[in-house]
Order: sequence, then structure tokens, then C-alpha cells
Amino acid sequence: MDLHSEMILDEYREKRPTFEAISKIVGEKLNAYVAQKGMMVNAISTRIKTEKSLAGKLERKGSKYRNLLDITDILGARIVTYFNDEVDVVSDIVTQNFDIDWENSVDKRKLLDPDRFGYLSLHYICRIPESMYHDPERPEINQFRFEIQLRSALQDVWATIFHDTGYKSDFDVPREHVRSMNRLAGLLEVADNEFKNIRDSLRTYREKIHKAIFEKRYAEVQLDADSFKCYLETKPFDALNQRIAETHHLEIQEASSTSYLFIFHKIGFKTIEDINQMIQTCSEDAYRLANAQFAGKDLDIMASTVGLRNLCNVYLLHQGKGLEGLIWLQDVIYGKRPSNEELAKRLFDKASAIGIGSVSNQEV
Repeated sequence: MDLHSEMILDEYREKRPTFEAISKIVGEKLNAYVAQKGMMVNAISTRIKTEKSLAGKLERKGSKYRNLLDITDILGARIVTYFNDEVDVVSDIVTQNFDIDWENSVDKRKLLDPDRFGYLSLHYICRIPESMYHDPERPEINQFRFEIQLRSALQDVWATIFHDTGYKSDFDVPREHVRSMNRLAGLLEVADNEFKNIRDSLRTYREKIHKAIFEKRYAEVQLDADSFKCYLETKPFDALNQRIAETHHLEIQEASSTSYLFIFHKIGFKTIEDINQMIQTCSEDAYRLANAQFAGKDLDIMASTVGLRNLCNVYLLHQGKGLEGLIWLQDVIYGKRPSNEELAKRLFDKASAIGIGSVSNQEV
């Protein structure tokens, strides 16, 4: 290494605390800006070039740099998004908040020929503007440039694999490996686009089911995790719960009902309309059964799943599933345990006493 490069390396050692301060500011700000945007990203990271790495860079091309200020990648930050179209969203965040050195920034997504595949990433050379952070005693925080790389998770996979090969360009790669590397890049690019298409399709589907449920077109909505979650947002079991709670002067404590999706599938429900019909036909008996359970008990609180649980109890009894059906339901709700049979027996006896359901014992 020549004397000029040694002087730059000495300057790096002296200024390393400044780069550590810049790294902290950039990391915190990027996380805050992404959070304010309401985005979820795969990763936000920063790194400072090691002395060994900088020494190697200076040995190769130290003559092109006048001083440390000329080197733009001492500090690097990276934002990895889940989907490739989110790179442009994050790009707006970066350009709106940092000072950009446009002459040295590069969008490598636009550099490849249409028939080529490879490294896709957006690189900005930035400074911290004084409007973001300023310390008169450390003006260099606003003077040193740094790099922010933006890419999707699959683009990051490709970059990592390519970097780990130790090659800087196709000209360094043995010809027999070039084709394999390009095929891999092409596959990752296709996968990137397909993941985005799947996400967009799911969004469209969710918007469709939300609209159908809001308009109470329940028969059109297949019963699945998304539709059931959306249906629960309409509070379909609240009326029954309120009626039970008011009768027994109980406070309702919220509890998750999402696990009942498995129960509905097991008893053969196909659409949201099946749940709606259960509510219409079983609510009165579910209210009566709950009254029988709470009678004579000194309670202050009931779970918000009480109404739904009794709807399921009554539905199985209406379907002639009898005691065996109630045992099965308790096993699903509470997990298999010896006490479930006794609990189901008490429920069955209370239901029989008030004339609910059938006395047959068919299997679910």
C-alpha cells in the first residue's frame, strides 16, 4: 500500500467513531420512517467497512480517492423488503428524508439487458441532512457520504450467493458456471414476481369477502381463515353473549374465537351462511342451556366464547349427535382430558332436562 493510501487508512481509524455515530442515526431513522409508513420489511441493517476490507480496497484503487470523504461505502445500510414492488415504496422514504448524491447513485435494476438476469438492487449514496440531525461539534456527521441499498428478500438471496462466490463480474466466472448462475437469477426473479402476484390476489380476495360479509351475502363466502376472521369482526355472537350476561349480571371478558374454525370444518360447515344459520336456529336453545349452566353459581365474569360454545353444543344436539358429540366437542375445545366426559354428561343432562336435542348417541 502506498503512502497516500496509508494516510487515508489512518484517517479512517481516527474517524471511525464518527461513522459509528452516523450508523446509529441512520439505523434509527430508517426504522422510524418505515414504521411511520406502516410497512413491514424483512430487515434493516447497517455495517461499517472493516479496516481489512478498506485496506484491500485502497490497495486495488487507492489512487482514485483524494481523502476519506471521497469513499462512499465506508458505511452501508440495507433495507430488505418482502416484495419487489415495495423497493420503490422504500425508495421514496429514502429520497424524501436524506440528501441524495444522484450522480453516484445507481438503480441496478435498470442496467441489465432485457435478456439478462443478475444482480437487482437500488443503491443510493446519501448524506444526513442537517434538518434530520445536526451537532455543531461534529459537522462531519453531515459531510460523510454513505450507501443505502434497497432490494427484495429474494434479490438479497441472489446478492448473497453471488457475493459468496468471490466473483465481481461474469468476466471473472468460469464459462461453465455463467449459465447456471444466470438460470438461478432468472428463477429468483420469476419467484419474486409470483410472490407479488399471490399477495395481490389475496388482497383482492380479502376485499371481495369483506364486501360480501358487510352486505350479508354469506352464502357466497367460503368458510376459511380469512373469511372467518372477517366475519368475527362483525361481532356475530355478541347479541347472545349480552343476553346471557345481562340475565346473570356478568361482565364479559374477551377471548379468541378463531379456534372454532376447526370445529366448524369438522362438523361440515362450508360457508359463512352455515354459521349464520346455526345462530338463527340455535340461539334460543343456546341461551336456555347457558342459563341452566349458570343457575345457582356465584360468578362475576364470563368469557366471550360462552355464546359460541353453547351454540355448538346445541347444534350437535339438534343434529342428533347426543352425548358422544358433546364429548367430542369438549375434547376439541379443552384438549383430551378425563374430565371432559363428565362435563359433557352434565351438559347432556341439563339439555335433556330442558328439552334440547335428541337422546341418540351418533358419532360426529
